[in-house]
Amino acid sequence: MTSSSKKDDPEPEQDSLDGAEPPPLFPADEETEPEQAVRLRDVPFRMLVPSMITLGAICSGLTGVRMAWEGRFELAIVAVVFAAVLDGIDGRVARFLKSTSDFGEQMDSLADFVNFGVAPAMILYLWVLNGARSLGWVVALVFAMCGCLRLARFNVMLEAPDQPDWKVNFFTGVPSPAGALLALLPVYLGLLGLDHSPFVLWVSMAYMLGIGFLMVSNIPTWSGKLAGQRVSQPFVLPVTLGALFLFVTLFSFPWISLTVASLAYLATLPFSYRDYKRKLEGG
Repeated sequence: MTSSSKKDDPEPEQDSLDGAEPPPLFPADEETEPEQAVRLRDVPFRMLVPSMITLGAICSGLTGVRMAWEGRFELAIVAVVFAAVLDGIDGRVARFLKSTSDFGEQMDSLADFVNFGVAPAMILYLWVLNGARSLGWVVALVFAMCGCLRLARFNVMLEAPDQPDWKVNFFTGVPSPAGALLALLPVYLGLLGLDHSPFVLWVSMAYMLGIGFLMVSNIPTWSGKLAGQRVSQPFVLPVTLGALFLFVTLFSFPWISLTVASLAYLATLPFSYRDYKRKLEGG
């Protein structure tokens, strides 16, 4: 009895992924016809601008870690602050240029974890927490993980439907950029002359854990998303002068300005919580 010929067997089907093109990182231009969009390979430059800003923020945050490693903590703080500024404008630039994309949103979240989770944890560890050795390192790790959890929850909440319009004015927990600048308060005070005593070490560890808790907590905080979009005519001059005053004081007295700003932000938390409760009860 002869065996069946292998020629009769169907040839194995070629892997469906072989030769498949990867999905586009950026959406097609709205002005492109649908049939042309399939063949379109060039990405408009305006689609790259927000991502370039985000990459610049990552470079700034990582440079802050390097500056701290080299003992140049003043430049480390400047790098983190600059990363926070870039983080504040990349989304606005994307909306202005109509170049928002899922790729940009994901990269922005990764940048926030590096700039506002890893960088401040490393800077504060190299500044004072290393005096507690392994315990100080654990505190730095906990803060970084709190930043990661806060960003993950933020991304999930973006997809939550049926949110009242007024909730756009509030974050759940302290946002990552604010948390990073708040966590660096011991460094500001140190640059103002505060000694590295054992008491300062233990207070800094407790303080950093507290800021990490605020980042992952359910405490409502003002988002400020609508701030600056429209200013009433009578307030144009006062707002302009106030912004100019802030910039001048920040450049002239950076450590005092950052210390005062951090304490002022912490002082607003009870008021934002009260405002949230009032709006929640009022529907």
